[in-house]
Amino acid sequence: MKFIVASQFFEKLPDVCFGVVVARNIDNAAVYPQIDAMLEEAVAVAAARYEGRKIKDEPAILPYRRAFQTLELNPNKFMSSIEAMFTRVGKGKGLPRINPIVDLGNALSLKHALPMGAHDVGQMDDDIEVRFTREGDSFIPFGEAEAESVPAGEPVYAVGRKIRTRRWIWRQSELGKIGPQSKDIFFPIDGFASANKEAILAARRELADCCARIFGCRDVKIDFLDASHRETEL
Repeated sequence: MKFIVASQFFEKLPDVCFGVVVARNIDNAAVYPQIDAMLEEAVAVAAARYEGRKIKDEPAILPYRRAFQTLELNPNKFMSSIEAMFTRVGKGKGLPRINPIVDLGNALSLKHALPMGAHDVGQMDDDIEVRFTREGDSFIPFGEAEAESVPAGEPVYAVGRKIRTRRWIWRQSELGKIGPQSKDIFFPIDGFASANKEAILAARRELADCCARIFGCRDVKIDFLDASHRETEL
């Protein structure tokens, strides 16, 4: 099974790049005080920094807003996941505890100011791709049971014909969501070589270290995809 970024996506965003972490045999039903502390600290730091500020004007957020515009997505209507997270935290609403895998990803997203996904590899029956939608693709919104059709040409994460994340890094599907039973996880970290590559590499390094040190994962895989290296084994 692979993670693949379509060449057409790089034609639209030549500078886009992806940090990759794959961790296996996580016990996501256990309790990890270290992760609780990391998330609490990350939320507190972000809340203090962004209180009362216009998140859309922050230097860390602008590259994603420009990319959304290039992809013909309205960034005011469809905020990237990291902009939405900072907006929520900046308003003093904090972040809910979900489960250790999601909480770790959220803590590091806030710390490094990067969108970071988490996909359950055990629920994949095909490669996961960043590509543009085709007629016949479907999406089940988070918390829903019924699939909805999606117009062709929208940037997504997809497994086969089933979309895992709409509008690139906007909203994940009910399919592949992380639960207590999830153990093998693919974490993509989305960014841009000229804007935040060093932050991506730092976040990738810290995430891989946390998976080994906190979760006890062995042989954590890391990689980095760009226009010259578009796919990797999961």
